[in-house]
Amino acid sequence: MAELGGDDAQLHQEAVSIQRDDDGDEDGGVAGDEGPADDPVETVKSEAAEDGDSKPPTERHVSIQSRLEGLEALVDLNGAGRKSCPLCPEEKFKACYSHKLRRHLQNLHWKVYVEFEGQRMCICHLPCRQLKPSLSGDQVSVRHVAHYHCVVCSATIARKTDMISHLKRHVNKGETEASYPANADTALEEAALAGQTYEIMKELGTNVQLLPNHSTPQKSDTYFNRKMKTNRQLVFCSLAVLAAERNPVECLDAFGATGIMGLQWAKHLRSSVRVTVTDISDICVKMIKENCQLNHICVDGAPRGPRGPDGEQEPTATIEVAKMDANVMMHLRAFDYIHLDPFGTAINYLDAAFRNVRNLGIISVTSTDTGSLYAKSPNVTLRHYSCHIVRTEYYKELAARMVLATVARAAARCNKGVEVLLAVALEHFVLVVVRVLRGPTQADESAAKLRQLLHCQWCEERRFIRQSSMLDDEPYSPLPCGCHGSMPGKTAVQLGPLWCGPLFNTGFLRKMLCAAVQHSMDDIQALVKTLICESECTTIKSLVLGASGLSNQVECGVVIKTSQRAEESSAEQHVKRKSAEDGGNVMKKLRCEASLEHPPFYYSIHRHSIRGMNMPKLNKFLQFLSEAGFRVSRTHFDPTGVRTDATLEQFKSVLTKYSVPTYSVATATPGSLSSQET
Repeated sequence: MAELGGDDAQLHQEAVSIQRDDDGDEDGGVAGDEGPADDPVETVKSEAAEDGDSKPPTERHVSIQSRLEGLEALVDLNGAGRKSCPLCPEEKFKACYSHKLRRHLQNLHWKVYVEFEGQRMCICHLPCRQLKPSLSGDQVSVRHVAHYHCVVCSATIARKTDMISHLKRHVNKGETEASYPANADTALEEAALAGQTYEIMKELGTNVQLLPNHSTPQKSDTYFNRKMKTNRQLVFCSLAVLAAERNPVECLDAFGATGIMGLQWAKHLRSSVRVTVTDISDICVKMIKENCQLNHICVDGAPRGPRGPDGEQEPTATIEVAKMDANVMMHLRAFDYIHLDPFGTAINYLDAAFRNVRNLGIISVTSTDTGSLYAKSPNVTLRHYSCHIVRTEYYKELAARMVLATVARAAARCNKGVEVLLAVALEHFVLVVVRVLRGPTQADESAAKLRQLLHCQWCEERRFIRQSSMLDDEPYSPLPCGCHGSMPGKTAVQLGPLWCGPLFNTGFLRKMLCAAVQHSMDDIQALVKTLICESECTTIKSLVLGASGLSNQVECGVVIKTSQRAEESSAEQHVKRKSAEDGGNVMKKLRCEASLEHPPFYYSIHRHSIRGMNMPKLNKFLQFLSEAGFRVSRTHFDPTGVRTDATLEQFKSVLTKYSVPTYSVATATPGSLSSQET
């Protein structure tokens, strides 16, 4: 406990009274039981005048707990009979049976709290507060009010907001440690670090131990988000594809936290990968090593685990765990695969990642700063990504292209180019996976794909502005809509710079789908199939029934064979030899279709629906657009989005043609319907 001074007097005066429990009772005691009560005002003054030799309380209050089990351990809930609440007086909460008391502790005490450094100061209803002196100096009883016990100075404060302000004053003064030197929570945490009381979570056959506050990044170094399971599986499949191309793969998980991603790599890919997990926190490094022992994975440089019952060493994978900053690790060593998943933006680590990654290696970047990516904080977006954006109907794809533009600029600074393999933007994150191409020529080609986007704020039509050193007389000429001429004022804005190239590589996605099926990742198979259809700008039906699967896929100038059987390839060659001319024409057509890039951006069918008209079903509308001669597919960015090469005017004309009015008018004609649209 820090030395008491003028600031301490302010801290004590804002509390109603101070706990005076010299006997160490569990219920905190009543001030009136200690004998003749002194004036609390004089008590505060005498304490403020004392020096730092005053000893803090030897035990904390029972309302301060770090785990729910510690609160439930205050009373024997397994025994028979009625039991009283340890934090409520008998007149407030009568004795009841165990099942009702357990609900009372969980709902009325554990969930009403103020948290500080992983410890919860639960609400307390005991008569812990001192008696209030009357005008004559006599002690009179006051109404018992609910209050919180400060974990630092043991003061009792009634309001939650006042307790939060009280704790902030402690933090500003540097008093961030509890005044109780040894308590039960310390023993529980030491036991947890030994792998005994952690919450164990299993994902993809990998067990990890989690701290009780693992879901709060501000309170825990070992942050773990269950909603990022899709992200982890997509990253795993991309690494599995690279491991099939080269063996072994030097891979790095730059932000380990619990180490679950690196553990999944080592456990399932085995000798195909050499995993390195790094983190700057000592707690994280210790937990990663504990999780390695839990999954029977050897830590590089650590002693081997115990032998099996037959006396032979069980086959285990090996993982390297390092306590080091991510930038330092990426500057010291070269890797084939690097995954960046910091809390927030990853722009501070891109230069180091591209500096030492090997040629044809893969870098995956996960960005969780959705506030700046999804145009909720434009000033932060401009600072981090040097990009100007506004909120649009296609804001998720806009975020993915913005991250790719930042990645391409970082690669170009190292004389390297990128080939985009995958770009996914969901509710909680934006994931981009790129292959690194070494050389200034590749860097120039990637930099040439960074362009400005012209966006109409009235109808939300959009077009990329082609690169030119000459200024156009009409800046709105790229937009096919006529909003600039029919609407007053400026209707279009320039966004960007953004990545204007493709967002997917079909061959790589097909291999990822094979890896997902091989490792039983049922959660992402539907998503990967949607990405394949989106990359080819086709529907699932035409993907399955059509002949869109080529025997070879070209990635970064290298022809890579797909997972087709030898019988199918030999039969295809036999058909080619039998009908050389027809087969050659078909293959030329397929190569031409495969080389086509998917159209940029998409339109939302609900955003452009017509008032007073019933839209067709989405699958039916896709069929109507396809019959009209346009390339069309669904998109994972928006469940109501349609990716097509049609302009907005053509899109709305097809939508108008197949929409049905909500009311029946006998004199309704196509001309009247078109007038309703306008």
